[in-house]
Amino acid sequence: MDLSPLSEAPPDAPLYEQVKHTLLMALMRGEWTQGAAIPPEKQLAERFGVSIGTLRKAVDDLVAENILVRRQGRGTYVAEHSRNAHFFKFFRIVRQDGHKSYPVTTLQRFGRVRASALVREKLGLASGAHVFEFSNVLALNGDVVQVDDISLPEARFTGLTERQLRERVGTLYSFYQEFFGVNVIATDERLRCCLADAQHAAWLGVAQGAALLEVRRVAYSYSRQPVEWRISRVNTESYEYLGQDAAQL
Repeated sequence: MDLSPLSEAPPDAPLYEQVKHTLLMALMRGEWTQGAAIPPEKQLAERFGVSIGTLRKAVDDLVAENILVRRQGRGTYVAEHSRNAHFFKFFRIVRQDGHKSYPVTTLQRFGRVRASALVREKLGLASGAHVFEFSNVLALNGDVVQVDDISLPEARFTGLTERQLRERVGTLYSFYQEFFGVNVIATDERLRCCLADAQHAAWLGVAQGAALLEVRRVAYSYSRQPVEWRISRVNTESYEYLGQDAAQL
């Protein structure tokens, strides 16, 4: 496989960015999977025909973006989604006293449907494409707090079943990574207020028409490829949204 930096990256970009881009392309193709070590810096520098310093700067960027992880004395690895501080990069609902906890998730519905115009727009899908849609209810500290309505492109999650979702162990993004080779590395979120419809009110245990926080998220894999669209509705009576920088502290 020819992975010369100049073969895949914009030729006018700085050399370290060309190397970074080529590393991302290798990750996207699955050359190195979750938890796997990438080759030593010297080997990669020789492979790409660049200096150790240039290679290291590219790797530093990927580490800063939580795509790669350095382990002292062991090397550099592809980041895994696990139950650690990395989880709270993407989960930002906390109790109003600041207490963070991992949610207990219950799958409420699952199906394969033709993608709506909105979902096609958010996931970059063609007309007629299908998606898997499902809804999870999340409880924190014994309180039912959040409902996630999620859409996944069928082409990236071929063969996904309701049973897999019900029986998964670990976080949802870890599940994507382990079973479908889909690595979520970044998200874009937009917040607004909404009113609870009958179904979401029942799941959250609030009155129909109650005010909720609505979080609209697109999750991206390598090279800004959208892989998930979700709308979360949150009961903020005792919980609140923690901004991204604070969520990673």
